[in-house]
Amino acid sequence: MPSAGLRRRDVLRALMAAGIGGGAGLAGGLAVAGATRSDEPEIAVDESADAGPAAPPPVHGPHQAGIDVPATPQPHGAVAVVDLVGLAGAGASADPGYATLLRRLCAELGRTITSLTSGHPVNGVGLPDGPGDLTVTIGLGPRLVAALDPGLPGADDLPLFAGDDAIPPGRVGGDILLAAYGSDPNAIGTSLRVLTRQLPGASTRWTQRCFRAPGNGTVTRNPLGFHDGVIVPHGADALAGNVWIPDGPMAGGSICVVRRLRLDTAAFDAHPVHRQEEIIGRRRGDGAPLSGGGPSDEADLLAKTPDGHYVTPARSHVRAAHPSFTGSHLMLRRGYAFDDGVVDDAADVQVADAGLLFTCFQRDLRTFVQTQHRLDEVDDLMRFVTCTASGTFLILPGFDDDRPLGADLP
Repeated sequence: MPSAGLRRRDVLRALMAAGIGGGAGLAGGLAVAGATRSDEPEIAVDESADAGPAAPPPVHGPHQAGIDVPATPQPHGAVAVVDLVGLAGAGASADPGYATLLRRLCAELGRTITSLTSGHPVNGVGLPDGPGDLTVTIGLGPRLVAALDPGLPGADDLPLFAGDDAIPPGRVGGDILLAAYGSDPNAIGTSLRVLTRQLPGASTRWTQRCFRAPGNGTVTRNPLGFHDGVIVPHGADALAGNVWIPDGPMAGGSICVVRRLRLDTAAFDAHPVHRQEEIIGRRRGDGAPLSGGGPSDEADLLAKTPDGHYVTPARSHVRAAHPSFTGSHLMLRRGYAFDDGVVDDAADVQVADAGLLFTCFQRDLRTFVQTQHRLDEVDDLMRFVTCTASGTFLILPGFDDDRPLGADLP
C-alpha cells in the first residue's frame, strides 16, 4: 500500500506511467484485482491460445491442473462442495491419526484423478469416450485445514460481505471442493460422481453445472454481455507473484474462492447501452476502456470530460476494482456462466436463477477480501448481483506418482 504521504492521484499517475491501469472483469462479487507495487510482475494479455482442439492437459506437475492450464478454459464445468461428516470435529487437531487419515484421503483422490484422466476405469466406472481435455482440481475447506494447523494458508473462512447473511447456511463453506472441467459434459459428471464416492461420510452441500462462452485465452463474454478475463496474470513470473503460495508446506498451491452469483440481467439490460458501459467502465461492443484505446488496453482513470467529470465514472466497476484502491495482488479468474431456470426468491417472486459461477485463485485470501469489500462500498454493478453460495478452499500443490496429492500436509 502507498504511504500516507503519497496522494492517490500520484499513485494513479505512477500506475499509468507503468502501464498498470484499471481493468474490468466480473469477479468475486464481480472484480478485477491488480498489483500495486512497482516490483510486481508485468501483466499481459494472453494471445497465444490455440483455437484448434485442445491437447489433454498434464495431470502431474508442481500445480494441479484446472488453474492455469489449459490456457483457454474448457467450455463445460461442474463443481461439488462436500462435507466429510464426523471428520475434523472439535479437538481433531490433537488426534495424531487425523493428519494421516487426511493425507491418505487426498492421495486416493489424486490416484483416482490420474486413472480417470488416463482413460482407466475406477471401480468399474470409466469414461466411454475417453477423458479428452478433462481436468479435476481438489481443494480443502478451512475446517479441515485449521484442524491440521490454524497457521496454514487456507485455514481462514471468508468474512461476510454485503448480502451474504441471506445465503442459506448449507451453501456457505464446505470441507472439500471438487471442480471438473472439459469439453465433454458426461465425462465431467461421471468424474465428480466417482470422486465423491471416494470420500467416506460425504454429504454434498451444493453442486453447480456451468458453461463458458467461446473465447481466446481467458477472455470471454460474461452473462452481462461484456468482455471478462482481460487482465489476469500470465507466465511463470506473474503466476508466482500473484497466484501460487510462495513458501511453506503448501508452496505451489493456491487459495481459491468460489461464489455463485445470481445476476439480474433483465434489470441490467433495461438500461441503455451507454449507461451499461458507465456501470462497467468499458465499451460493450469491443471491450475497450471508456477512456479510449483497444480491448486489451488499460483504462486512464485520470481522464476527465470538459466539465470535470471522470471519463471512467466514479462508481464504475473498473474504477472500484482498480489496484490503487484495493491494495491487492491480481487474481487468476476462471469464471463460468450457469442457468438453472426460474426459482422463487425470498419474497416468493419468480426470478431467473442464472448468472456467474465465479472462481478465482490467489496466493492469499486478502486479495479477494479487500477487493470485495471495496466493491461492496462503491461499485454500482453490485446492485445487480446476489450471492447464493460461497466458500474458500486451499488448493493443494500438484502431485505425481512419487509425490501423492496432499503429501506435504503437516
